[in-house]
Amino acid sequence: GKMEEGKAYSPDGVFAHLEMLEARAHEAAVKQEATEQQEEKLARLKARVQELRLQRDELRAKVDLQQKGQLGKEGVVSDLAQPSARAVLEWKIKNIKATLQIFYLTGISGKLTKRGVCFCISTAYEGTYLDSYYLDLLTKPEVQIHRHSVPIFIPLEQIAKKYLQTDIRRFLSVLSDHLNAYVGRRYQADQLQEHFSDQIEGPLQRNSLCNLLVFNYNVSSRSKTFPFNVRLLYGDPCGSLPTEVIVSCTPDAPASLAETAAAHSDLFRRVALHKAFRSFSGTEES
Repeated sequence: GKMEEGKAYSPDGVFAHLEMLEARAHEAAVKQEATEQQEEKLARLKARVQELRLQRDELRAKVDLQQKGQLGKEGVVSDLAQPSARAVLEWKIKNIKATLQIFYLTGISGKLTKRGVCFCISTAYEGTYLDSYYLDLLTKPEVQIHRHSVPIFIPLEQIAKKYLQTDIRRFLSVLSDHLNAYVGRRYQADQLQEHFSDQIEGPLQRNSLCNLLVFNYNVSSRSKTFPFNVRLLYGDPCGSLPTEVIVSCTPDAPASLAETAAAHSDLFRRVALHKAFRSFSGTEES
C-alpha cells in the first residue's frame, strides 16, 4: 500500500494522472464539438424544410389558380373568377418585391407605386457612372409600360414583347444590357473628341445609337503626316467593342503604314476607343 501511495505522489504518477485528465478533457471536447455540429446540422435541415414548405405552398397556390381559372372558363364555378384574379395580382406584387431586392445590387432599383412599380436603371462604363433611365410599369390588369425615359432608338418594344409578360427579371436584365452598351459606346466617342481632338481630322460621324463611327486621324511617318480613315461597326447591341473594324490609309502612304493600320485595327477590336488612342500617343512619343 505504501508503494502504491508513493507511486501516486511520485512525479511519474502525477504526470500520468495529468495525462489521464487531459485525455478525458479532450474526449469531452470532441463530444461537445460533435454535439454542436449535430445541432447546427439540425438547424440547417429545419431551415431547409421550412424553405421547401414555402415552395410547396407556392406551387399549390399556382395549381389552385390554374384549376380555378379552368373551372371559370368552363362555366362550372363562375364566382371564382374574381378571387382568382385578386390572387394573381397578389402573386405578381410578391414577385415584383422579390425582383426589387435582387436587382438592387445590379444597378437596377425600384419602388412600388399605387398602380404598379417604378424602376430606375443606372448605367456606367468601366466604373464611371453615366445616366439613369426610368421605367414606370402598371401591374393591373396585366403588366404594361406606362411611362419611361428610355431613348427611342433602344428596342424597348421588342424587348417588352419578348419578356415583359413572362419574365420581368429577364426583361430588366436585357434592357439594362442594351442601355449600358449604348452609354459605353457614347462615352468612348465623347472621350475621343474631348482628349484627342488634335489627332482627329474633321468631324467624328456617329449615329444616335453610336453603333457606327466614322472618322479620320493623322499618323506621322518619315516627317510626313498621313490620314487614316476608320469605320467602326458595333454589330452586338449589347456590346461596347466593335465587331467590324476597317482602317485604311491613302495610296501614297509608305508600305510600313499598312502594318500600322493592321495593328491599330486589332487594337480597336480589343480595347476602348479612347484607350487605343492613348496607346497610339504613347507609342509615338517613344
